[in-house]
Amino acid sequence: MSSIKAMIHRSRSHRAVTCGSAKEGGAACGGAGDAGVSCWSNMPQELLREVLVTIEESENSWPPRKNVVACAGVCRGWRHIVKELVKVPELSGKLTFPISIKQPGPRDFLLQCFIRRCRSTQTYYLYLSFTNDLAENGKFLLAARKSRRATCTDYIISLDADDLSKGSNTYVGRLRSNFLGTKFTVFDGQSPHAGAKMSKSRSTRLVNLKQVSPRVPTGNYSVANISYELNVLGSRGPRKMHCTMDAIPASAVGPGGKAPTQTEFTNHSADFFPSMPFFRSKSNRIDNIQSGPLVSHKDGALVLKNKAPRWHEQLQCWCLNFHGRVTIASVKNFQLVASPENGPSGPEHEKIILQFGKVGKDLFTMDYRYPLSAFQAFAICLSSFDTKIACE
Repeated sequence: MSSIKAMIHRSRSHRAVTCGSAKEGGAACGGAGDAGVSCWSNMPQELLREVLVTIEESENSWPPRKNVVACAGVCRGWRHIVKELVKVPELSGKLTFPISIKQPGPRDFLLQCFIRRCRSTQTYYLYLSFTNDLAENGKFLLAARKSRRATCTDYIISLDADDLSKGSNTYVGRLRSNFLGTKFTVFDGQSPHAGAKMSKSRSTRLVNLKQVSPRVPTGNYSVANISYELNVLGSRGPRKMHCTMDAIPASAVGPGGKAPTQTEFTNHSADFFPSMPFFRSKSNRIDNIQSGPLVSHKDGALVLKNKAPRWHEQLQCWCLNFHGRVTIASVKNFQLVASPENGPSGPEHEKIILQFGKVGKDLFTMDYRYPLSAFQAFAICLSSFDTKIACE
């Protein structure tokens, strides 16, 4: 296996040298954007597939899983086979490529992540956990930066921890609150399914008038609405919240239910993925999105609610069973399950779809499962960070 990995890294270095020579001498190379054929593409297909299957199956978690990503960057032939072998998180339980953060999580278990907060810059970083020891660095997934405005609060969510602007090609989406911080809307930078409608905004109008760079993401799709119930009487207890997932049908939580699954970043420049050229998109058509059943008035959108805690007489506090994933009591802690509004109660309504809780001063765990994606789960958790005087 080590020899195969060394061969992959050598091939990528060789490709860079070959491409440089091609520009000077006119020879074609087998890179992602070239029409030529790489020497690696001439390997017997049976042998090539067997090698790639072995690598994909052996690298079950990060950081070794970066070798699977490296395979996809060798040449076009390798890229096509790797795309066939790597399954979506729903089936594999693995986050391999950047698009995985926009795809629903596994059905059978909670995918464990954690969030680090930087108070000085009002920035939040989402990581995939390597181990149960959160002191170690995980696999970086997303970043969000908080921006206060006169009438609302915005969180810009990005694939790049150092570039958190809406005009960046790493922009994924955003979260916006109302004045009181009791209602939030999650916007996706690209259409979550073929029937999604774009929300009108000033930035959208500017794009339509061609007054901004074409690299600016043109999508502004509402995918979720989060509301916190007002605590008018000032009674003690945890926050109560409801999440309406506009992009996910209520049937998704039932047996055989399907949620929309995005397969490509249609708005991003190919320059952002130099080692993963198969993310390149020749058009911004919605044909690149594999859609589940659309959210119709008959079916209705999925509604999530926080699981009701129980009062512990000895501890004199409200308690939820986080199975060791949360260690510090906080009003921010919550668990979300499917609401009875989605239909007759069943076993699927007892499953925890998202849980979030505090484990350190600026460290929080975030565990999610199908039908939520990492992006949607992260946005919901960001809404919990705001102080909500009217709800507590």
